[in-house]
Amino acid sequence: MRAVVFEQYGEPAAVREVPDPEPAEHGVVVRVEATGLCRSDWHGWMGHDPDITLPHVPGHELAGVVEAVGSRVTGWRPGDRVTVPFVCACGTCPSCAAGDQQVCERQTQPGFHHWGSFAQFVALDHADVNLVAIPDGMAYATAAALGCRFATAFRAVVRQGRVAAGEWVAVHGCGGVGLSAVMIAAASGARVVAVDVSSEALGLARSFGAAACVDATGTADPAAAVRELTGGGAHLSLDALGSPATCASSVGSLRRRGRHVQVGLLPSVDGTTPVPLARAIALELELLGSHGMAAHAYPGMLELVRSGALRPDLLVTRTIALDAAPAALAAMGSAPGAGVTVIEPWR
Repeated sequence: MRAVVFEQYGEPAAVREVPDPEPAEHGVVVRVEATGLCRSDWHGWMGHDPDITLPHVPGHELAGVVEAVGSRVTGWRPGDRVTVPFVCACGTCPSCAAGDQQVCERQTQPGFHHWGSFAQFVALDHADVNLVAIPDGMAYATAAALGCRFATAFRAVVRQGRVAAGEWVAVHGCGGVGLSAVMIAAASGARVVAVDVSSEALGLARSFGAAACVDATGTADPAAAVRELTGGGAHLSLDALGSPATCASSVGSLRRRGRHVQVGLLPSVDGTTPVPLARAIALELELLGSHGMAAHAYPGMLELVRSGALRPDLLVTRTIALDAAPAALAAMGSAPGAGVTVIEPWR
């Protein structure tokens, strides 16, 4: 098969022929019809993830068709249209038994723990626990965005963030996750303030329901701007990018007893990130993490997509061929772009 491979962190990746994967007894091989290009893939390419072993094939949000099944798989067969959360859970650890597969203690993630979906085929673990059927009529490009950014945003806003109609929600960083969060919060009846450095991203945020926007390039203190726009601060704020600046700004955006949800990854040399905890103490803020969404939680989200209340298809702003993926991956660090870029490996 053809796949995007990198040999060294931060060095150009290349498309080349590699062996086809084989399914584990509990797993499947999926023919990849579409896979999203995510900032997390860029973090992996840069060497920010200790689980990656070189050489490596990135890619963790995908949709496609089951090609082969392992001997212990009972719920899926070749030809099934599927997507998968980026966290593939084991199904048997204490966290999984509690229904918290998104923090499985023995999780594997395609594109991190093993070769991923920037390829024509990808192997996935524990298929009966993790695969999700793609609804009839949903395009592969749309389904590919569900496994990481859209499902992650859905859980971050609805479950972890506990959004309520009429609340103010601030979203810091309007890439794929952030724009998904804007759409989901607006559909939940919240009033959304979108914060970004890109006018294109802010324009998309407005089209997805943001009531107000803050251009962080022209604002000395984005957090103060959010507090002014919301009459005292957001009830819920999300860092959907993942940087010390956006994390601090998200916490600083909150009103008393507000809720911050950290969604974007926060890599640093020493593994720590400064957080304004004095403000968290004084205002009794909640600081929460959010890490994907388990496969069993997809039906509620998919029903909202089916009804038209949520439109993840509108997030896909660009589709590219596999040969264009190495350059697009490298560009994520300096010019991530607005919306969702989807790679179609068979083009």
